[in-house]
Order: sequence, then structure tokens, then C-alpha cells
Amino acid sequence: MKKLSPHWQSTIFGMLGVLGFSLTLPATRLAVAELDPTFVALGRAIVAAVLAGIALALARAPRPFGMQWLRLTGVAIGVVIGFPVLSTWAMTTVPAAHGAVVVGLLPLATALFGAWLGGERPRPLFWASTLAGGITIAIFSLSSGSGSFHTGDLLLLGAVIAAGFGYAEGARLSRELGAWQTISWALVISAPLLIYPVVKTMPQDIAAVGWQSWCGFSYVGVVSMFLAFVVWYKGLALGGIAHIGQLQLLQPFLTIAAAAMLLHEQVSWLEVLAALIVIACVLIGRRAGATPIKAINSIDQHDAAQAAHL
Repeated sequence: MKKLSPHWQSTIFGMLGVLGFSLTLPATRLAVAELDPTFVALGRAIVAAVLAGIALALARAPRPFGMQWLRLTGVAIGVVIGFPVLSTWAMTTVPAAHGAVVVGLLPLATALFGAWLGGERPRPLFWASTLAGGITIAIFSLSSGSGSFHTGDLLLLGAVIAAGFGYAEGARLSRELGAWQTISWALVISAPLLIYPVVKTMPQDIAAVGWQSWCGFSYVGVVSMFLAFVVWYKGLALGGIAHIGQLQLLQPFLTIAAAAMLLHEQVSWLEVLAALIVIACVLIGRRAGATPIKAINSIDQHDAAQAAHL
């Protein structure tokens, strides 16, 4: 059988990551219905860290060195702690469908951090689309919040910034450490700091918590926090931050559909319209984007082989 080209490999891995992430907000809503938000936000990382530790031990993965530890700490702050904590608390105040629209800015945030960390120079149209998307999000949040921003909107925007940085820096590290190794090390170094708050907020009567909440918690721990990151970072490392990050344009639609099917949330025409406008702005920004440096769009043979090895 003919081997798939790097282009198609990166696209497939990136799409699998988007599919995994798209159910995160609905699953979180299920989890926080009966579980403490802090337990859900940080406990998911503990679950993923156990899986990551086992994978690192079995593979006898080489340890990071030097500045890689500091960069892994940045990734951990962004995607292991920042996004989960902020998005989980947001899901206690706003519906998942609403959150999907705000999180629709995530591809743009990833592109911005990719431009900053990778030394790209965005064109004026890129910044214009960024402003248009931000204004759309502001109008949507104000209109659905009776003239004021929800606390959940601010939490989600913070989550978008945290994840955008974690995605971009994680993708760069994946070229050096490998895709699954990057998220695994970020999880493992975070775990010791998370044990106390997780134990402190653990439900006293575990049996009293409904199976739906445990299913939601299990999903965000196993899929959202680990498996989806493995394929997502692999796709970004093989195909480039800007190119593969564009696949997240589909995520708001998938999340809104999941919220309607799993949580029976009513999806308004305003949410659909806002999602369409934001996606259009992000798409324009991606295509106008930037002239990437070679380190972002081309991976030498050694780094590509390392990033592709699971």
C-alpha cells in the first residue's frame, strides 16, 4: 500500500485532533453538573498524566534538556492548567453552544502566537480580520448577555489566549521531542502541583455522582487532555502551525452540533450567525496570514521522522 504523503498525514492527524477537541465543552458541561469545577479542570490533567507517565516509561522516552523544560512549563501553563481551568469555570455560567462561538477565536489566537514565536510577519488584512472577529465576538457576547459581558465570556477569552500559546509552543517543541512526548512531559511535570487541589475538591460520595458526569469527566481526561493532543501536535508538527491550525475552523460547528445532540441545548440563529462570521474572519486571516519562516513550514528529515514517531 502506498504511504500517505506528509500533507495528508498531517491533515488526518489534525482533523482527528479537532474532532477530539470539539466535544470538550459539552463533556465539561456534563461533568460540572455534579462535580466541582476545580476537580474537573485539574482532575482531567491527573488522569491524562497517569496515561502519559505510562507511555513515557514504556517507550523509555529521552528526557528533555536545558530550555526545553522551561518551554514545557509554558505549554503546561497554557493547555494543562490555563485552558482547562478557565473553560471549565466558564461552562458553569454559559451554555456549551455559546462557548463554542467564543472559542471560535482559538485558530486566530494560535496563528498570532505562531507568528510571534515563529517570527512571521502578518499582513494588514490579517490584522483587519482579527479586529473584525473580535468585534463580532464582543457584539455576540453583549447581545446574549443583556448588554453586558458574561463572566463566562471573559473566562473563555482567557482560555483562548492560554490555549493559543500552548498550541503554538507545543507544536514547535513537537519537532524536537515528538508529538506525544511533548504533551506527555507537559502533563507529568504539572501533576505534582495538581494533586492537592484535586484531592481537596474530590466528591465525598463518589457513588452519588451520576454516570453522565463521570462520562464527561472521563472524556475530558482521556481524550481532550491526552489523545486529542497527541494527534493534534503531530499534525501541527508535520504540516505547520498555520496550515493545520486552519482545520479548527470546523470546531465551532462540531461543538454546537454536539451541544444540541448531547445536552439538548437550543441553538439560536444568533449563535449560528456569529459562528459563521467568526469562521469567515479567521479564514480570511489564515489566507492573508503571514509569510512563514522556513522553521515553521518546513521540517528537515530528522525532525519530521522524530515528530512522526509515536
